Amino acid sequence: MRLLTWALRLLVFLLLVAFAAKNVEPVTLRFYFDLALQAPLVAVLFGFFAAGALFGILALLGTVLRQRREISLLRKKTPMEEATLPPPGL
Repeated sequence: MRLLTWALRLLVFLLLVAFAAKNVEPVTLRFYFDLALQAPLVAVLFGFFAAGALFGILALLGTVLRQRREISLLRKKTPMEEATLPPPGL
């Protein structure tokens, strides 16, 4: 199974390298106020992919932190509730 995982990783890496090698043409990104940026297509695509991943992580960050805080409070609360329970058989 480990060998299959590494083979799949190698295949994906080689496909990404081939994609990058075929997309080196310069593209121009035009912004407002006559600002323009010229960069290779693969760099622009990677930049937008990375920005999207970062925005996705930031969008989930609040939820994850809230859930961790709630789990921590519940873990602290559980031993206190167990201490106040009457012994079994009463």
